[in-house]
Amino acid sequence: MKKLILVLLIFQLFGCGELQQVVNQLPQGTSGVGTLDIAAGLREALDLGIDKQVSRLTQEDGFLKNELVKILLPEELQKVDKTLRDVGLGKLADEGLKVLNRAAEDAVGEATPIFVDAVKGITFNDAKGILLGKDDAATQYLTNATQTALYSKFNPVIKNSFEKVGADRIWNNLITKYNNIPLTKNVNPDLTDYVTQEALNGVYTMIAVEEKEIRTKVSSRTTDLLRKVFVLQD
Repeated sequence: MKKLILVLLIFQLFGCGELQQVVNQLPQGTSGVGTLDIAAGLREALDLGIDKQVSRLTQEDGFLKNELVKILLPEELQKVDKTLRDVGLGKLADEGLKVLNRAAEDAVGEATPIFVDAVKGITFNDAKGILLGKDDAATQYLTNATQTALYSKFNPVIKNSFEKVGADRIWNNLITKYNNIPLTKNVNPDLTDYVTQEALNGVYTMIAVEEKEIRTKVSSRTTDLLRKVFVLQD
């Protein structure tokens, strides 16, 4: 106990570089928490975020009714939305937004297997750095490990989803009506890449929400392992 108190005092006095060195030098079992526990605890925290938060995004309105991740029109197309509403075509504009978010919901269902593989890949050295990092350090690790693979998965799903939910038809109709409004400049956007990127941002945003909860609220550490590991970074 005295050793643990001394270590915690050192943590408070020095910066992250020194902090990392101290943790690296801790022998297994000094505080009852070794590198195996730290890695396992971080995996459990990420698994919880994936299960609790990402799964919500796959549900109907998982994106559309979540203000943190709701997909809006890209900046260059916001004039389309505003103009349609100004001329009484608000329902059509709403439908256009809905199908973008529906496509993202479809795509996120493809994410879980990729996340599971990435979480399994956390090494002991990774774990120490993540635990001592920022409130979203684990999410950033997951982002770096999965972003390329998820984009490759999401993009064709979103393209197919646009066809399935009629987004191609709806946006054709929407943009045709916009282009027929006098004094407007014609637009013809390809939204697949934009929605893919926004869907990825939404996934990582929600995982970060759960990670921050676990890091900052003891009540969110719902298992003995989470409590044992994350007390080290309090």
